[in-house]
Amino acid sequence: MSIEVGSKLQGKVTGITKFGAFVQLPEGSTGLVHISEVADNYVKDINDHLTVGDEVEVKVLNVEKDGKIGLSIRKAKDNPPPQQTQYRPRPQRQGDFRKGPRGGGQPPVENFESRVARFLKDSEERISTLKRQTDSRRGGRGGRRG
Repeated sequence: MSIEVGSKLQGKVTGITKFGAFVQLPEGSTGLVHISEVADNYVKDINDHLTVGDEVEVKVLNVEKDGKIGLSIRKAKDNPPPQQTQYRPRPQRQGDFRKGPRGGGQPPVENFESRVARFLKDSEERISTLKRQTDSRRGGRGGRRG
């Protein structure tokens, strides 16, 4: 029986490192189960999940030309793939308008003419305020003369 990608095999854990576990497969070959392939959840310490001498079922992920064999314990389990959640748009709330620089307590839907009119009014107010401030600093338009 040769080792092929995708096949499930029984093996025995022969060594544990901080990055994974070495598993001896039938016919005497050894493969590596990376720490990310041990369990479905996050594995901080592999020793919490495996010990030397454990019998495990593994799935062959890859076989490289130099003889390295990549294995997975979590993919060997017969768990169905997780269901993808359907996208549900957030429901629109009625009458809850933001207060602030953009909202201003008005409904978000405005026609173009009212937006332009509001913009012009705000611009004229800002320009007049700016002119008053700069004129008072320069001493123009009725400023004190000594």
